[in-house]
Amino acid sequence: MNLYVGNLSYQMTDDDLRTAFEAYGEVSSAKIIRDRETGRSKGFGFVEMPTDSEAEEAIRQLDNAELDGRNVKVNQARPRSESPRPRF
Repeated sequence: MNLYVGNLSYQMTDDDLRTAFEAYGEVSSAKIIRDRETGRSKGFGFVEMPTDSEAEEAIRQLDNAELDGRNVKVNQARPRSESPRPRF
């Protein structure tokens, strides 16, 4: 299951994110989304967990929980929309 994690601290790293979710099960990947030009965190990321029951437990435990000084939002990620975003 792919999870969306929002309201992340800008200082949090991919490893910090992985560690927070590994308390609830196996983590396939953990990635904080960064601005292409500045490299600065955009304040959200994605965690992939292969076992749905472990991912659901992570959602229950971490949604609105404090991570690195901020209350994070955790839910199942929605698939990307099919229509491409315009580039200016």
